[in-house]
Amino acid sequence: MSTAPQLVVHRDKELMAQAAAARLITRIVDAQSSRGEASIVLTGGRNGNGLLAALAAAPARDAIDWSRLDLWWGDERFLPEGDPDRNVTQAREALLDAVPLDPKCVHAMPASDGPHGTDVEAAAAAYAAELAAAAGPEDHGPVPSFDVLMLGVGPDTHVASLFPELPAVRETERTVVGVHGAPKPPPTRVTLTLPAIRAAREVWLLAAGEDKAEAAAIALSGAGEIQAPAAGAHGRTRTLWLLDAAAASQLPRELYPPATP
Repeated sequence: MSTAPQLVVHRDKELMAQAAAARLITRIVDAQSSRGEASIVLTGGRNGNGLLAALAAAPARDAIDWSRLDLWWGDERFLPEGDPDRNVTQAREALLDAVPLDPKCVHAMPASDGPHGTDVEAAAAAYAAELAAAAGPEDHGPVPSFDVLMLGVGPDTHVASLFPELPAVRETERTVVGVHGAPKPPPTRVTLTLPAIRAAREVWLLAAGEDKAEAAAIALSGAGEIQAPAAGAHGRTRTLWLLDAAAASQLPRELYPPATP
């Protein structure tokens, strides 16, 4: 089932990060109140890390029961453990090391010096197996029904490590795949596929900065997901685009409400 995207436009990227962090805290607390736990998929990059830093600075973060929060990743750079370019390394620095998470609930994607060595396909299959093991009978397939899955939108419309026209964006069966020859470094990555992304209750797409304006306009104008992967990212109950005014600057006015403070 596809949900029509909702748009929220903030004045600048700092406000966007703070508002998104507040929204995420509320969503996690609501899920924990109703089910006792919550599951979130993190994204790396400038906007993803900005949100995590804003969450770390938010006094309301203490409302979250961090021991009952499962964290997953949408994609990862296939580099050695602790490499500063790995999304999990950056997430630990921005937030994770500052909050009392249960280590068993932090589901980092495999590193290139892990048990699978440099075999990125084996690493992807192992993460798919970990997701499948976490999925319950109430879930809609071989991944958990994530409460919120966050994605940064690249200037080329890529999300996670699903790049335009590359094989990973065409995957319809597997939930996690290895990526070879990514157009931005490093070339080798592990990524969730669109079927896994669409299992989430809510998908949030983050875009801030003028360099994201064209990508947002393309993805929201009815482009196909093979050419514009961001267009294919949607949640089962909600698809939310969180933008700053610069990233929204090329959108048709009828698409979005006035900027929120």
